[in-house]
Amino acid sequence: MAATPHRTRSGRLWHGAYLTFCVLVFVFLIAPLIVVVPLSFNAQPFFTFTEGMLRLEAAAYSLQWYRDILANDQWLLAIRNSVIIASCATALATVLGTLAAVGLSRPTMPLRGLVMTILISPMIIPIIIVSAGMYFFYSQVGLAQTMLGIILAHAVLGTPFVVITVTATMMNFDYSLTRAAASLGAPPLLTFFRVVLPLILPGVVSGALFAFAASFDEVVVVQFLAAFDQRTIPLQMWAGIREQISPTILAVATLLIVVSALILTAVELLRARVNNQRGVKTI
Repeated sequence: MAATPHRTRSGRLWHGAYLTFCVLVFVFLIAPLIVVVPLSFNAQPFFTFTEGMLRLEAAAYSLQWYRDILANDQWLLAIRNSVIIASCATALATVLGTLAAVGLSRPTMPLRGLVMTILISPMIIPIIIVSAGMYFFYSQVGLAQTMLGIILAHAVLGTPFVVITVTATMMNFDYSLTRAAASLGAPPLLTFFRVVLPLILPGVVSGALFAFAASFDEVVVVQFLAAFDQRTIPLQMWAGIREQISPTILAVATLLIVVSALILTAVELLRARVNNQRGVKTI
C-alpha cells in the first residue's frame, strides 16, 4: 500500500509549507480588520497601542468611545439614516432583483446575456463613474440631496447582488412544478407565491443580505447625493477622519465589522441550506 503524501518526509514538509502559506495569507487579509477592535477600547485618544495596552493593564482599556456614539447627535443621526436607507433600498432591490432573476431564468427569455450584463453593470463599472452619472441624472429630476434619491441609488447598486444569487438558486429549479400548478387552475401570481418563492427563498434572503451590506457600507454615492443632514455612517466616518480624528471612529468600525460578520454568517447558513436542497455536499 503506497504511503500518503503526509507520511513521507517531503510530503510533511510540503504540507507544513502549505499550511504556513495559508496562515500568512489569512493574517495578511484579516489583520487590518482585527487590529481595529482592540484599538477601539483604548482609554487614551490615540490610534496606536499604548504601553498599558501592550501589558494588558485593565486601566488602559475603556468603553468611553462606545458611549460617545450614543452621546453624539451626529453619530445617532448617521445611524438612523443608514438604517432607513439600507432597509428601504434592500426592500426595493430585493423585489426588482427577484423579478428580474425569475424572468432571466426562463429558457424562452430573449437576449438573456445582454439583459443580464446591463443589470449587473452597476457592480462592474467603477463606482465613481456610477456616482457621477447618478448625480447629474438625479439633479435633473430633482432627486439630488433627497433621501429618496439615495434610496433609489442604493437600490440600483444592490439589485445586481439579488439578481446573481436568485439566478444561481433557480438554475436547478424544476419548472414541472409550475406547469402542474397551472394545470390545476392556479393563476401565475398564486403559483409564484405558493410554489416558486418558498423554493427560492434562501437565495432571495441571501441577495437581500448582500444588498443591505452594500448599502450600509457605501460612501461614494452618498458623497455625491446626500445633504448635510443625510449623512450615513460611512460618510460620517469619512468626515470624522478629515475633520476631527477620534477613536469613536474605531468603535463604529468595530460595530460595522460585527454586523458584517453576522451578515456573512447568515449568508453561509443560507448557502448551506440551498446546497442541501440541491443535494450538494457543503465543504
